[in-house]
Amino acid sequence: MCIRDRLSIPRKIGSVGVPVWGVEVRVVDDQMMVMPPGKRGEVVIRGHSVMQGYFNRPELTEEVFRGGWFHTGDVGEMDEAGYLYIVDRTKDMIIRGGFNVYPREIEEVLATHSAVSLSAVIGVPHEKYGEEVMAFIILKEGASVTPGELVAWSKQEMASYKYPRRVHLVASLPLGATGKVLKKELRLQFERGEIG
Repeated sequence: MCIRDRLSIPRKIGSVGVPVWGVEVRVVDDQMMVMPPGKRGEVVIRGHSVMQGYFNRPELTEEVFRGGWFHTGDVGEMDEAGYLYIVDRTKDMIIRGGFNVYPREIEEVLATHSAVSLSAVIGVPHEKYGEEVMAFIILKEGASVTPGELVAWSKQEMASYKYPRRVHLVASLPLGATGKVLKKELRLQFERGEIG
């Protein structure tokens, strides 16, 4: 397909588009079974434009190339027309009681609350469920809401296994150079007992 043909492909809001010529893209589960349209899994790719590996890092190359496919670490889904939607990162996914919880999805719902300015959701260890959903929230200037009220609101807005049982109101979140929340730093703070 030439560039002119690609430019004529309709765009879909929220989608990163369709694969380019010569590149295969699949959304798969842990056993490399292709997920049906609308179902989430890891995005894997192969083709002429995919890197051959990490320079002088054979162990890392082996980790990301399995079964002839490059494992991106992205969680995504495809629609019936082959459009790909990236929804999260596999490293951020929380497994609560056997259910997959995608932090970005929870953060998007929290963003609809009138008092919430910004949120970051992580998984923290839990004796019964393996992991529990914890949300760190910055409130909008002048807004007033308690963590308990946010938990109750979340319970009404999300599936029972998804809503955060633990909410911490914070003045700021650790940010990287690009402005992305450093969730690894939040996890480290939790493990060091700096937040509870």
